[in-house]
This record gives sequence, C-alpha cells and structure tokens, in this order.
Amino acid sequence: MPANVPAIVFIGGGPRTAGVLERIAANRPDVFTGPLQIHVVEPHIPGSGRIWRYCQDPGLLLNSMAADITMFTDSSVECAGPAAPGPGLAEWAAGVLDASIIDVPDFPQPLWKQLRTLTGTTFPTRQLQSQYLEWFFRRAAKSLGRSVTVHRTTAVGISALDDGGHHVELANGRTLHADIVVTALGHTDSRPDAVSAAFSDFAARHGGYHAAPSYTTDVDYSPIAPGQDVIVAGMGLAFVDLLVLLMEGRGGRFEKTDDGGLRYLPSGREPRLWAGSRRGVPYHSKISAVLRGQAPGPLRFFTADAVEALLAQHGELDFRGHLWPLIAKEAGYYYYRELLTGSPERAAMGWDSFALQYAGLDWYSRGRAELVAAAVPDSALHLDLERLDRPFAELRFDGHQAVQNAVARHIEQDLALRDSPDHPETLALFLALLHVYMEVGRAVPPERLNARSQQVIHGWWHGFFSFVDSGPPPHRLREMLALHRAGLLEFLGPSVEVTLDEAGGTFRATSRQSGVSVSAKALIEARLPSTSVARSLNPMLASLYESGLGSEQQLLTSDGIHSTGKLLVSAAHRLVGADGQPSPTLFGIGPGTSGWGAGAFARPNTNAAPFRENDALARTILGVARDIAVRPSETIASEPAAVGKN
Repeated sequence: MPANVPAIVFIGGGPRTAGVLERIAANRPDVFTGPLQIHVVEPHIPGSGRIWRYCQDPGLLLNSMAADITMFTDSSVECAGPAAPGPGLAEWAAGVLDASIIDVPDFPQPLWKQLRTLTGTTFPTRQLQSQYLEWFFRRAAKSLGRSVTVHRTTAVGISALDDGGHHVELANGRTLHADIVVTALGHTDSRPDAVSAAFSDFAARHGGYHAAPSYTTDVDYSPIAPGQDVIVAGMGLAFVDLLVLLMEGRGGRFEKTDDGGLRYLPSGREPRLWAGSRRGVPYHSKISAVLRGQAPGPLRFFTADAVEALLAQHGELDFRGHLWPLIAKEAGYYYYRELLTGSPERAAMGWDSFALQYAGLDWYSRGRAELVAAAVPDSALHLDLERLDRPFAELRFDGHQAVQNAVARHIEQDLALRDSPDHPETLALFLALLHVYMEVGRAVPPERLNARSQQVIHGWWHGFFSFVDSGPPPHRLREMLALHRAGLLEFLGPSVEVTLDEAGGTFRATSRQSGVSVSAKALIEARLPSTSVARSLNPMLASLYESGLGSEQQLLTSDGIHSTGKLLVSAAHRLVGADGQPSPTLFGIGPGTSGWGAGAFARPNTNAAPFRENDALARTILGVARDIAVRPSETIASEPAAVGKN
C-alpha cells in the first residue's frame, strides 16, 4: 500500500500563515521529511492578505519603525526548531534598492522613492509592508518545493469526513480534501452588535450616516459632506487612520511652521470631527529616544518561576491580585534602571543601592513609594501606571474649552516625554511591557486563572498594553494638534456616551466628566469590530460554528456565563468543538482565537511570542502529518500543487 500524502489546508494566507509555512520548512528535517500537499486559500495576495494589502490609501502607515519589523525567527526565539535569520523590513528594503534581493517581481513604481529615503527609524507605509510580506510568503512557499498551491478565492464551508479528514468548499466551486485544516483568518467582520445595529437603523430612518466598527480603509466615507459635523467614538489607531482619510485624503496638507510645529492647510472638503472615548485621549506616541543606561536584562519579577510559586501557593490565580503587582514591579524596575543609570543627574541614589532595596518591596507598599521619592527627587518623573492608563480619571472639566485645553496639553506632554531624546526611561517602560506581554501566554496557563482574570487579560490588560505600547508615530499626534488648531477636530473628553435623539433625528455624544455635548447627523465608531464567531460574516467561521466543529470561548464568572466571541482553541491551538473536545486535525491561530495572540510580525531579537507559537504549531502539524502518512488507507487524491496556482 503506497504511503499517504497528507493534505494541509490553510484558510487565510496573511502573514501568520506565511510564518507557519516558514516554520514547517525549517522543522521538516527534524519531524517529517515525506511529501506534503499544502493548500493556501486567500482571496487577496498571499502574504499581505486583506489588512496589509497594497491597494489602500498610500498615506496609511505602520505604527512601528522599519527597524522594529521582522518576519524571521532569529536566535533569540526560544523554540524547538532551528532559527532561520533573515532581513527585517529595513534590511529587505535596502536589498531591493541595491538589487541584492531580486525576488520582487513587478515592484510598484510609486514605492521606489520610499526605498531611497527609508531608514531604520522611518515609519513605513502599509503599501511597502505589503511588498515585504508578499516576498516573505513567496520565499517560504518556495522553500517547500512544489508542495504549495495557492487558491485566490474564499473558503465558504467545511464538513467532516468519516476518515477524520474534512472537505473545504471554495467560493469558486471547488472542494479541497484536507487531512489537516489551519484557520488563520486574522481580523474578520461581524454582524453589528445590538448597539451598532440600533445606530445603523436610526441613521437609515433619519437620513443620517453611521459607520459601524470596521477596518477603516474598507469604509465608504463619501456620504460625509464637507463641513459636516461628525461624532467619532474612539481615539485609538482606527481614529488615526480616519484622520488621514478624511483630511489629507480629501486634499488637505500639512506644512511646517517657523517654530518647528505644523499647520494644516485645508482643502475645504473636510468634515468637522468631534472625537471622544473612554479615556478621552489618543494612544500614547511611539518613542524616538534611545537607551543611555544599563541594557535591559531578562525579566526579573514576572518570570515562570514566580508564576509557578504563586500557583503552588494559591492554586488558581487572580490577575489583579497576583499577576499585576509582578507586572507593575517589572515595569518599574526597567523604568528606574534606565532613569538612574542613564540620567544620573536626575537621581539622588545610585542604582545598585536602589535595586537592592526595590527587589524586596511590593509594588503597592509604602516602602516602595518612599524609596522612589528618595531616589528621584522630581515627582513628575515617578512612574504612575494608574495615571498612565487613565490620565483624566475622576477629573471634572468646566465646560468645552477646559476639555480642549486638557486634551491638547496631554498630547503635548506625551510628545515631550516620548518624542524627545531626554526621556529614554519611556523606552525602558515600553520594553518592559512588551516583554511581559509576550510572556503572559506562556507563563500563565489559562486554565489556572479564575474566569474574571481571563476577561481582564483579554480586555483591560490587552487594552492597556495597546494604549501605552502600540500607539501611532509621533508626527501623527502633531498632525492631530494641527487639525485641532485648524478647527477641524474638537475633543469631547473622557467617558463619552452616544445616545439617540428621535425628535431631532441626530446622534448625541456627551462626556459624563465634562458635560460637553454635541449633536450630529453622522456617527463613526472608530474601532475594529469585536470578535464574534456567532455573528461572523466570514463564511468559514460561520460554517465552523454552525457545524459544531468550532465554538466560542465561554467564561464562567460570578455574574454568569460570558462569551468572549473568540474561536476556542486548546493550548496546542486545536479547535475545540461544540462537544468540548479539541480536534486532532483542526487548528486555529490569530487574533480571532482564544489563544494569546501577539501579532504576526515582531521586533527582532525579542524572543517574539508569535514566532514561538508558529514553531510549536508547525511541529505539531508535521507530527500529525507523519502519523497520517503511515496509517493504512488509500492514497489521498488531492489536487496537484504548484506555487502560485490559482
């Protein structure tokens, strides 16, 4: 009986799939060297996929510098498979420019100028990133020989077979036989929740405009008229993109002023935006400083050993009570090490003495606060994580102008701290939170957390990390201030609620902390849609849910059962079906799953969590494929494979 040729089908061909393919190629010599049939189903160009595709506004940027982007598993990554170093975005761009990297067919002509001006500190366009990701995918696919077939279509359904495999139905009418299926769908759309649906219905009945949560560049904003008042709920990264599309995207431009600031010159086609959110301020700026003090070492307090000790003591962990004090202490250790060793003129104590005392103090202890006060005389430099998270907590504002002044001042102060060579301690804090964020999924077994803590990790903790570490380039905040001065951007403040005025036919946004209120016929919810398998508009997710092959993650808390909306996966990324059992051959990765996601690409030399996950998943897939290859059955008749075949 001839050996079976295992068929692996990836649903989604974005950067996460590309990363797993690269790890499959790297691990094959160790795990399974037999033939494979690998199918990648992706309606957009594989590698970049929907989110990172080339065909989006050229003004949209990454929120990371070129030097901080790589798809390669370098030697820092703690994984079972071999490291496979390669060029990050900055090195790749230099290689394209000098023709040392030649596998870049039909490189878009408009991007050549970007290549010539790109440095490690440049925030690249998403269009340039699309070319890097597509190149990486092609490289990974070629490393697997002729095993990979790309299907430029959408997967619309899945059904289980008696032999343990599955049929995957495609929108083009074809059906793939799959022994192993990996869903890597990235950010998908969902039917609006009850609140958004009510907003849409209201706008339709009253001739208004409502944009439900979505990927910003996919929304049609053309119905918004020049000069129209628009309420914007949300001030995160989607809000930053929105400003690009509705301001420069409508013909306006920024120019530098004599004092080094920015002035916005409107085209006259822009609307006037009224923006607010829970915090009332935009995400913190990315950081331009470089470290001057002692190099950051490994995590000292939030470690696997510390978590194990807590588990041995408590059995079940609480994020706020057990884990957050360790995370906060770690953040403070990184922050004050840089402050005391990199800016000793600001310190009244040597680092060695400070570190020795600090190690023995709890984060919330009076002793820790007293030690910091003794070591750093300027209280403005003391690390206050609660205020960092909620800068306007409990504040009350005396009217509209007070809110405008407070938000503008907050942005200016943020830029002074984070876009300045004088405060590298902000970079140390950034690195501490980044390293901890990547460790949470590995150090803390989800099943050993109480249910409320799982909600906190996927909710507040992820949001706090994004607010502090995943903000926009600093010049975007300067542009925000220029738009405000031009009268095209007004701030609503924190704790904003949107209500419906049936009599007037308008949306009404009000800040509870200021009383500032505005009415408008247009509302934009500037955020990605909440993950919801049950409400998913993605046909494959809908099929998994309806068939019971997949399920939503449910959390039991003191006030009942709550769904996170995420596709439930086991620790090994196996899909958990409606029967509560993990599938041996269905896998799921990415932000829409209950696994601890950490993006698809990462900073070099950071032991990046997604690369560790990709490696572990690749080895699991190869192990399953090896078992399938030797089982007694008829040879699997799957489609012939060829890289790039549609």
